[in-house]
Amino acid sequence: MKKTTKFKQNVIALVYDFDGTLTPEPMQEYTVLPELGIKPKQFWDQVDEEVKNTGADPILTYMRLLVEQIEANKAHLSRDALRNLAKEIKYYPGVFDWFERINKYVKTASEGQIEIKHYIVSAGLHEILEGVSIKRHFSQIYASQYYFDHHEVARFPTVVINDTAKTHYLFKINKGREGALETVNEYMPENERAIPFQNMLYLGDGLTDVPCMTVVKKYGGFAVAVHKEECQDANKSMEACKTLADANRIDFYAPADYCEGSVLERHVKKILKLIMARIEFQLERKKFSETLTDGS
Repeated sequence: MKKTTKFKQNVIALVYDFDGTLTPEPMQEYTVLPELGIKPKQFWDQVDEEVKNTGADPILTYMRLLVEQIEANKAHLSRDALRNLAKEIKYYPGVFDWFERINKYVKTASEGQIEIKHYIVSAGLHEILEGVSIKRHFSQIYASQYYFDHHEVARFPTVVINDTAKTHYLFKINKGREGALETVNEYMPENERAIPFQNMLYLGDGLTDVPCMTVVKKYGGFAVAVHKEECQDANKSMEACKTLADANRIDFYAPADYCEGSVLERHVKKILKLIMARIEFQLERKKFSETLTDGS
């Protein structure tokens, strides 16, 4: 009797940073900082000064200072309030229809044999990301979180995702251990992992994404960087991408334009086409080996 081919590793993961990758500015600058009447430069300069003076983690520092500013302003920013502020976030061109367009491309090109999933791994606030208009497109959103007391007041960080901690979540995706309480520490054979790194594409915007880009590319995956255009930070953003390319941290870089036919879309589709070809090759090899086992 002929065996039924069951090929599990037919899923592609697109993993996104959020701030600067899908949005021009950090999420706090659209949401909590305006709500508190704080100028972004003033706040980030204070964060940088604290980090310089104390040697503390930048993400932990900004989260602590944000709580202090909320208390100083006698504001009540509950989880619901933070989620509601997410509607103020602005996105790069084309982001809103990007996910469905990419999903359709993979489905059509693979004749339905290959699935694609989208993930966010961000140093930003999970409480804000829970309210973003594009949330429905993501299988999981990983971000820093606060502990809220019984009055719904943010007290202290419970999850801090900095540049290097982001890589932990890549392994959660890789091993299919995506839940908060699921560990990734035990050994798992490569052929049992839900989404091999070879099936992974990481999109980021700068040097803070280097650890994730390095891990993904080291294990056979891909990385793409986006940069701003036509703003005061455009040259700095472009230079960061060039630095990443020179160090072989990324495969391509492109303007942060997610519209149909954009340079970014063309680069991403080239990578997806290669990943799909490799998945299809592995599927054919599996079918071929089964015919040999069956004596056909």
